[in-house]
Amino acid sequence: MVLTRAVFITAELARFNFDLPRSAENAMSDTPQPPFSILFVDDEEMSRNHFARAIRADYSVHVAQSADEAIDVLGRHGAEIAVLVTDYRMPGRDGDDLLRQVAHEYPQIVRILVTAYADKDMLLRTVNTGEVFRILEKPLRTEKVREVLHQAIARYAERETRQQRLLAMDETLAFLAHELNTPLATISLFARSVETDVAEQYDPQRQQEIGHAARSMLNNAQYCLTLISSFWETVHRSGGQQSVSEAGIREVRATRLIATLLDTYPFVGSQRDGIDVDVRGDFVVRAMPNCVALVLSSLLSNALRALEGTAAPSLRLEVVDSPEPEIRMRDNGPGIAPEIKARLLLDPVTTYAGSGGHGMGMIFCNRIMQSFGGNLRIDSALGEGTTVTMGFPAPKGRLQNDAQ
Repeated sequence: MVLTRAVFITAELARFNFDLPRSAENAMSDTPQPPFSILFVDDEEMSRNHFARAIRADYSVHVAQSADEAIDVLGRHGAEIAVLVTDYRMPGRDGDDLLRQVAHEYPQIVRILVTAYADKDMLLRTVNTGEVFRILEKPLRTEKVREVLHQAIARYAERETRQQRLLAMDETLAFLAHELNTPLATISLFARSVETDVAEQYDPQRQQEIGHAARSMLNNAQYCLTLISSFWETVHRSGGQQSVSEAGIREVRATRLIATLLDTYPFVGSQRDGIDVDVRGDFVVRAMPNCVALVLSSLLSNALRALEGTAAPSLRLEVVDSPEPEIRMRDNGPGIAPEIKARLLLDPVTTYAGSGGHGMGMIFCNRIMQSFGGNLRIDSALGEGTTVTMGFPAPKGRLQNDAQ
C-alpha cells in the first residue's frame, strides 16, 4: 500500500513541470511570467550595447564588463538567467575562468563563449571539459546569435524540467519518510516487545505462532524503513551532480503553479469553462512547490466532483499575498454538512465511497501544508458552496517588519 501510494504521488508530480506552456500564459495573461534572461559579458561597451539591442525584443538582457561583475550580477539575478554569453579576452579574469566558475556555482545556466582568436588549444580544452555549449566567433552576426540562443534556451528548459522532476521526487520522499518513519519505528518497537513478552503468557504452540507474527511485523517494518532510506539516498546521489545552488533555482510563483495546473489538468467536457482566476497579489512558493502542486490538483479534483450536477457550476481560484500568502478555491456546489466538515482534516471520512473515495486525500493535503508551516482551512455550509484555503508561511522579511 505504501509503495503504491508513493508511485501514485510521484506520477502525479511528474505532470507538473514548470516550463510554462504558451496556452497557460494566455490563461494568465494578467500576470505574465518573466521571460528567460541572458547575461552578456564583454569589456567593450559597444559590443554590450549592440548585443542588447539585437536580442532585447526576445529576451531580458543583463550585461557586465568583467568576470567579477558578471558574478555579482548572477548573485542578484541568477534565478532568472538561463544563458551566459561571455567574451574570451577580457582584462583580469578571462572568459574561460568565468565559465568554469559558473559551471560550478550555476550548473543549470547554459554557457556560450565568444572569441575572435583561433586559439585551437584553448577551444579544445573548453569544449572537452564541458564548460561551454557553443562557441561564437567575432564579429557576431545577429541571426546566428538568435539561432544559438534559441538552441541554448531549449537546452536550459530541458535541464530545468529534469531538475524539477528530481526535486518533485525528493520532496515527495522527504514527506513520506517524515510521515512513515515514526509509525514504522513504533511498529518495530511493539513487535520486539511482543516477541519478548509472549513466552510468559501462552502455551508453546501459541507462543510459536505469535512469535512468528511478531518477527514478521518487525522484519517488514525494518524493510520499509530501509527501503525508504535507500531510495532517498539513491535519489540524492543521482541528482547530486546536477544539483543547483539555492540562488540558481528559478522561483516558482503561485500564479505559475495555477497556470500549469489549469494547462495540464485532464478536464472533461466544459469543466474548464466554469473556472476563473482572480489574482490580488502574487507570491513565491518557497517550500516544496511540487508537493503544493499536488495539493492544488487534489483540491481541484474534489471541487470539480462536488460541482457535478450543479446547474451553473462556478469555481474561482484566488491568489492573495496580504495580509498572508494564500490560495483559495471557491465553488458554488452543494456544500458540506457540519459534522462531515469537522472531520475532513482529521479522519478518513468521504462522501464518495461509492466512486472509490477513501477519505485520505484531505488528510494527506493537510499534512503536506503543515509539513512546511502552512495550513489548510475549509469553510462550507450546505447549499452555500465550499471554500478551501491554502495558507502559506509569511516571508521572513515580512515577519521582521511586522515585529518592528
